[in-house]
Amino acid sequence: MNADLRSTGEHETLLQADDLSKVFGGRGLLFRRSRPEVRAVDKVSFSVRRGETLGIVGETGSGKSTLGRLLIRLLDPSAGRIVFDGRDITGLAQGRMRKLRHEMQMVFQDPYGSLDPRMKVGAIVAEPMLVHGAERSGIARRTAEILEWVGLSPAMAERYPHEFSGGQRQRIGIARAMALDPKLLILDEPVSALDVSIQAQILNLLRDLQRQSGVTYIFIAHDLAVVRHISERVAVMYLGKIVETAPRERLYAAPRHPYSASLLSAVPLPNLRAERQRKRIALYGEIGSATALPGGCRFHPRCFKARLVAAAGGVATTALSKDVVVPSRCTDSEPPLADDGNGHFAACHFPLDPNGAEARDSAPFAAGQSRRHS
Repeated sequence: MNADLRSTGEHETLLQADDLSKVFGGRGLLFRRSRPEVRAVDKVSFSVRRGETLGIVGETGSGKSTLGRLLIRLLDPSAGRIVFDGRDITGLAQGRMRKLRHEMQMVFQDPYGSLDPRMKVGAIVAEPMLVHGAERSGIARRTAEILEWVGLSPAMAERYPHEFSGGQRQRIGIARAMALDPKLLILDEPVSALDVSIQAQILNLLRDLQRQSGVTYIFIAHDLAVVRHISERVAVMYLGKIVETAPRERLYAAPRHPYSASLLSAVPLPNLRAERQRKRIALYGEIGSATALPGGCRFHPRCFKARLVAAAGGVATTALSKDVVVPSRCTDSEPPLADDGNGHFAACHFPLDPNGAEARDSAPFAAGQSRRHS
């Protein structure tokens, strides 16, 4: 792991991942046929400090949800190490992991799918407390408190999930996760299925809960505008790798990786005049397949910067097709996640200018063109 990616001072680090990997498929057992090997998460390393929010963003297929499930051990890693609150939990047996569940919880994208429709809301919120041996005499009081905490009336404990709206059901899911006062909450696309106005309410609720409880968040999403609202640090994933990580404002103001810049250029601006005039950065094609990863930098088949560097000359090049040429360095070697000296890490052989001008001025699309990626 890059030691510099860890927080300063071990006592501040709540969660740490070292070269974490998850491979699906591969060689079958006995008479089972082998399946294509999928490297969903590949040697990912990072840490999260107590009380902070780390946002993890990327397109569908980038591996961010798989990473979240690895961190909470809903999936077993193929390689690497997970350290939670000073304890190595990588190979911890499921029985012992269950005892840790009160310290690390997860909120899922579909609130209705994660709630038992046959149970009343009060029983849903109380269930984790019963499982972990809380005093029965205090469970009803705690259930009422936690429902109020997330903005629901205690009287709603007698109703069923189908009687609630999507936003209310997500509040119930958050209440269930927070009932045991966890140290870590992993939120996997918790607002992507909600209307924009409801999204804002849930995000504000999460911020209030964090201020009151000190809980640490890992917030997984594909919407960069949502991530900016709630996160202090942001990690960008592409095909199982973290390609950039930085404090929120630094990454949004001046992304160093061409993939991050491309994603940010697709985020709508609230100012309509600025939205019409700004340039869009082309993100060529679709995200690649994790069963057939490209060599070198995984992003090079879609990268505008690689094509610009090759067109400028002065570097050895490789032809991807008749019309597409990129630097050979991009196809031959995988770039390390390197620090620019200010805690801003990017895995790119030709990172963008740190002042942000290059991402604005070298966009392949002209101002006013469609934001739809080619």
